[in-house]
Amino acid sequence: MTSIAKPPVRHPGLVRNELGLSVRDYEGSMSTLCAGCGHDSVTAALVQAAWELALPPHRAAKMSGIGCSSKTTAYFMRQSHGFNSVHGRMPSVTTGASAANRDLTYIGISGDGDSLSIGLGQLSHAIRRNVRMLYVIDNNGVYGLTKGQFSASADVGSTSKKGETNVQPPIDPVLLALTLGATFVARSFSGDKAQLVPILKAGLLHNGMALIDVISPCVTFNDHEGSTKSYKFTREHEVEISAADFVPLRREITAPAAEAGVTSVTMHDGSMVRFRQTHDGYDPTSRESAYAHVRACQLRHEVATGLLFIDERGSDMHAMANTVSTPLVDLPYEQLCPGNAALQKLMEKYR
Repeated sequence: MTSIAKPPVRHPGLVRNELGLSVRDYEGSMSTLCAGCGHDSVTAALVQAAWELALPPHRAAKMSGIGCSSKTTAYFMRQSHGFNSVHGRMPSVTTGASAANRDLTYIGISGDGDSLSIGLGQLSHAIRRNVRMLYVIDNNGVYGLTKGQFSASADVGSTSKKGETNVQPPIDPVLLALTLGATFVARSFSGDKAQLVPILKAGLLHNGMALIDVISPCVTFNDHEGSTKSYKFTREHEVEISAADFVPLRREITAPAAEAGVTSVTMHDGSMVRFRQTHDGYDPTSRESAYAHVRACQLRHEVATGLLFIDERGSDMHAMANTVSTPLVDLPYEQLCPGNAALQKLMEKYR
């Protein structure tokens, strides 16, 4: 189905960011997804996050594979680069793009089918390499384009729209990412924009792969009684580890002593942000604590959300490979291909 361009009408009173762009400038084509699809809510959160960060659209690259989720790259930041790859191959295509041009901001949009089935190996190696990118998994537990079959993230005991019961254990992308050494792991809900936007902003600025699993209900095939990926189930079983906001790197702000677990802080723009303490003992910089928390929630049939783990000391793909600081696309031909003499000198090291 062909996307429909939005009308170019702009209200003169729209607020603009430091680049002089309004939120409308970060939108894309009209969505052709089902009305009420959680993926459109994720798209709206991405638009808001990119606008608040004043991300230059022409310096971003939107990458995707195949599936309902992968269509969403057409629905935001229409002035950005984009590549819709083969089913499950978005991580390796993004790895190659990042290797050639490290200066772009890479936003990978995938789904539970695209990433956890045919693309599972691709995802695993992108995590190993710590490719610097925002990796969003729109997780609805079904294959929406092929009429709602169970995906690899469907929980045991959940039922399909036709009444079938899933008996295979799911692959949890959060636990997988923690096990493989991901340096930024989070989970959110498409119906919780207040939580999702700051997490996306933090992920966009992370030095490495920021994997965010977003429970995004499929209103056509997986939003019924018996589904564990529905709006109702997620709202009733969501366990948020903390209510926090994203604070950009600026002049240090000190916070007063907390009362009753809540701290109020005045930000640079004059707005007020309130923080609630996490429960005792939770450490988002501890991989073991994050894993244990997610597993404990699963055993209670709860959905753990929030920024679950972050490691700011990790090295991204370019640091590990010791690549040059200049993007390869900007290097002259003579440096990229120095000739036979340089090749022979290099080969002497291996003889």
